[in-house]
Amino acid sequence: MHLLPALTAPASADSGDAVTVAGRSCSREELLGAAAAVAARIGGAPAVAVNAAPALETVVAVVGGLLAGVPVVPVPPDAGPAERDHILGDSGAQVLPPVDLAERADWRGAEPAADATALVLYTSGTTGPPKGVLVARRAVAADLDALAAAWDWTAEDTLVHGLPLFHVHGLVLGVLGALRVGSRLVHTGRPTPDAYAAAGGSLYFGVPTVWGRVAQDAAAARALGGARLLVSGSAPLPAPVFRRLEELTGQRPVERYGMTETLITLSTRASGERRPGSVGLPLDGVVTRLVGEDGEPVPYDGATIGELQVKAATLFDGYLGRPEATAASYAADGWFRTGDMAVIEPDGMHRIVGRASTDLIKSGGYRIGAGEVENALLDHPGVREAAVVGAPHEDLGQEIVAYVVADIDAVGERALIDFVAGHLSVHKRPRRVIFLDALPRNAMGKPQKGLLPPP
Repeated sequence: MHLLPALTAPASADSGDAVTVAGRSCSREELLGAAAAVAARIGGAPAVAVNAAPALETVVAVVGGLLAGVPVVPVPPDAGPAERDHILGDSGAQVLPPVDLAERADWRGAEPAADATALVLYTSGTTGPPKGVLVARRAVAADLDALAAAWDWTAEDTLVHGLPLFHVHGLVLGVLGALRVGSRLVHTGRPTPDAYAAAGGSLYFGVPTVWGRVAQDAAAARALGGARLLVSGSAPLPAPVFRRLEELTGQRPVERYGMTETLITLSTRASGERRPGSVGLPLDGVVTRLVGEDGEPVPYDGATIGELQVKAATLFDGYLGRPEATAASYAADGWFRTGDMAVIEPDGMHRIVGRASTDLIKSGGYRIGAGEVENALLDHPGVREAAVVGAPHEDLGQEIVAYVVADIDAVGERALIDFVAGHLSVHKRPRRVIFLDALPRNAMGKPQKGLLPPP
């Protein structure tokens, strides 16, 4: 399986800035030559660990591993000693020596089998140490081809992003996607509004934190008005940010959904309707269902919450060395259990309401998605950030508690509670509001609710 066919495209289709990372550029021919030198050095290794800094060397190293058929283990560049030691020890990966961009080789190794492991991606490990997710070459190819179809992504595009290169979003979509499709790639190093505005792309990837900053910078946002597509993922995009981007850029953002274990499975389409808060329809080759706590299907009525389960060619091959954890992630009839709660509209559009473990709140006999309450809070002009949890309550079972970053001179607890009650059903209003200076977030901008102070 030729995973990155664009690398061997005719020289006439190449350019000296086909790949740019943090201001440094190379052609596809130069990338292939340097990656071939890496492949020649690591061939036969069980796995190779790559320090996934935002640099051309990271792209060369990853491509070299894929050429050699050696599983690539991206290591966060800011990983502490304990995390790094765990990833290296668990994966058995050899640490790749420094990459020399000037080194060249003519790699003539056979194309690895489609079932071969391409990447071992470590999850965030919210309950225990991170697990290594085995991602096969066929899964990467199937996902990127489905996304290219959904987004009308072609070699004529210039993809711009500044996302970490140790996650699905930044590495698989944001690097391997461009190399498979053949589009020019500009990685901005840091995903600042100014960097995005200066890049001149047709296709932009960002997480909600990035898009929120772009939306606050009117000049930078307007500079993206010539882009073809703005894609948001890795966490829900707040509806106010969606609307502000549309106002400033003329673009309604495309939202998509996925996991490390499934890659991207849902997306709104470049040529279809884009609704705030909706992650769209299943990609080609993906089938979804919603299941209630009793294991039975729930109606697709846009209101009833169920666990999202998936079948797709993009699914992982299991957790490295953890057969029990792998088995537990599937339902008895073979559907992958995402652990995410969702509702599906009658027309098939999906909306994620949160994780079953942290974002499904059971209060007074109601099942409430934290994401819906968070979006309502973010609609208040005085609120900048919001995270909602369920806290134990003697009478209700759980009460809704909101953690908010806001201008407390302009808004107080009672006003926010009443604001939500006026926007949603009254039973979905927070019972308490706790004001913070900032929400704890991970590298992808997702709020870390486990790190919030006790309510």
